Amino acid sequence: MTSSESGAHPRFAEALRELGLDELPSQVRHFPEGARTAAEAAAAIGCELSQICKSLIFAADGVPVLVLMDGSSRVDLELVRQALGVEKVTRARADVVRETTGYAIGGVPPFGHRTKTRVLADRSLLDHDVVWAAAGTPHAVFPMEPKALIAHAGAALVDVREQTS
Repeated sequence: MTSSESGAHPRFAEALRELGLDELPSQVRHFPEGARTAAEAAAAIGCELSQICKSLIFAADGVPVLVLMDGSSRVDLELVRQALGVEKVTRARADVVRETTGYAIGGVPPFGHRTKTRVLADRSLLDHDVVWAAAGTPHAVFPMEPKALIAHAGAALVDVREQTS
């Protein structure tokens, strides 16, 4: 199955082949109306919002870092700062996201990026048997067991979820 048949971005489809995940393109689900946000993706898939794995790029002292977070939670920038041991963490600009990952915001997958970045994965992703993540476009998602997703992303497991009071 080609990336255009599966709906996955060609760069992401190539990354899947390189990782030996040849069966994954057949599991990619394509939504012409889009799955740009976690809420849109959860509604399209018919899963819980927390089963969506958001791939978010931040700038840690100006260096891009990827944070994988469940769809129902927000990232606590102070906890990310502490986890990385840096002075300042901010949201990366859209052009930095595209330059770093090779993908547009709303379609950034958890791995298969243009450049190698440090990756943090929030422990909340482990609350599910399966999570869904972007497959390189705002219209395509794929399912994966969280431990496998975290391993393929080369992520460090951390607690960086904003705590609600």
